Formats: sequence, C-alpha cells, structure tokens
Amino acid sequence: QVQLAESGGGLVQPGGSLRLSCVASTFALDYHAIAWFRQAPGKEREFVSCITGSPATTVVADSVKGRFTISRDNRRKTIYLSMNDLQPEDAAIYYCATQNMCSEYAPFLSWGQGTQVTVET
Repeated sequence: QVQLAESGGGLVQPGGSLRLSCVASTFALDYHAIAWFRQAPGKEREFVSCITGSPATTVVADSVKGRFTISRDNRRKTIYLSMNDLQPEDAAIYYCATQNMCSEYAPFLSWGQGTQVTVET
C-alpha cells in the first residue's frame, strides 16, 4: 500500500518562504507522477503542481507559477515543494498525492495526512 507523508508546513508572514517535503515509504518514486494539491477551509481542492518520474517534467498551476517549484530526489524517495513569496491566499492544508499521469486534470489516487500552511502577519 502506498504511503505518503507530508511535512514542512508552518506559520509565515506574507512574502515568506517554506519548503514542504513528501516522503514515500513503500514504492520507488522514479516511476510515479506525484502532485501537490491544497485545500483551504470551505474551498474546493486545488491542484498546485506535479512532477513525473525520470526524466522529470513538471506542471505548475497558474496561481503559483513563478513562486512555487516542485522537485524530486528519487534516492531519498522525497518530493519537495519550495514556496516563495507566500500570500494569505496560499494558506491551506497541502497534500502530496500519486497520479497516473502528471496533469492538472488527472485524479489524485492516494495522499498523505497533509501539512498546514498558514500565512498571516
């Protein structure tokens, strides 16, 4: 069974940065597309970014393009989401998830418990 564990969330001020990590404990990341999505209270789930296996290609949502970067370290079975210039509208619980293909429109198949990102002064 696939197990994903997110970490790295926290409280930052507007304009601040965080790096989220997603560790896969039960499968080799090389062959899986992994996505980050987020969900704020009372809002729909929102795709953020995804990355394919090797060679890695990425898709980034327009709402975070230029501020967020997704990357992977297959040896460590870890996917990262580096977030810069965070704004209050970025506040949400962030989840990493497996996908059959890296796409904004592909379903999320399994995900971890999430990590909370709070952006406020």
